[in-house]
Amino acid sequence: MSTKTAALQVERVNVSFGGLRALHDVYLEIGKNEVVGLIGPNGAGKTTLFNVIAGLYKPDSGTVQLDGQDITGLAPHELFARGLLRTFQIAHEFSSLTVRENLMMVPQNQSGERLMDAWLQPAKIRQEEAALITKANEVISFLQLDLVANERAGNLSGGQKKLLELGRTMMTDAKIVFLDEVGAGVNRTLLNHIGDSILRLNREQGYTFCMIEHDMEFISRLCDPVIVMAEGSVLATGSAAEIRNNDDVIEAYLGTGLKNTKRA
Repeated sequence: MSTKTAALQVERVNVSFGGLRALHDVYLEIGKNEVVGLIGPNGAGKTTLFNVIAGLYKPDSGTVQLDGQDITGLAPHELFARGLLRTFQIAHEFSSLTVRENLMMVPQNQSGERLMDAWLQPAKIRQEEAALITKANEVISFLQLDLVANERAGNLSGGQKKLLELGRTMMTDAKIVFLDEVGAGVNRTLLNHIGDSILRLNREQGYTFCMIEHDMEFISRLCDPVIVMAEGSVLATGSAAEIRNNDDVIEAYLGTGLKNTKRA
């Protein structure tokens, strides 16, 4: 495990659906300012673990801690307010709004959302909106989305939607961001751009990331450490190179027969 200060800890988390044990005594630790990869065969429990951390599922037992505080079972909007954000394999954009408007929708508790403030404090609302526009434009520039800033989000490509979703995490004070298959359905050029943006956010702005991803080349480039799950438990943790050469990981992905073939 990382010797860095922990941003998030999962301790002995168990989840069952009827007679199916989805997670069994899962323990993992994500250090502050790390970019962590979470991999494993289909059905290993990766998405279930993300859903527990993000407040969509409540574990049967075990705890999730953010910066040393127990957040187990808190609702997604409560976790959002604490700086824990999660994206999805299929981007969830407001398709009829522009890219800029999608970004401006993110911050909570905007004065313009309250009817009385809209009537009584129009100057305050204009000031907040100007600040939001400035922030949104900074995000658009950072992610190089300038050419589509005024395009409806529903017209974007899959990769551009993933960039927009990443941008939405930049509109709030995120402590840790969970990315669910950010590379799914994205061409290699845009995937490289997404990867560059993640690394810049990590190095320049101190973001902590944990990502589920099946593209090992992408994982190897961005992530250290890499955590491997299999059959609802953590199987191994290490650098990408260590994981690639771990016999237990090879067996989990390929089966015993192919592992023995590799050794021969």
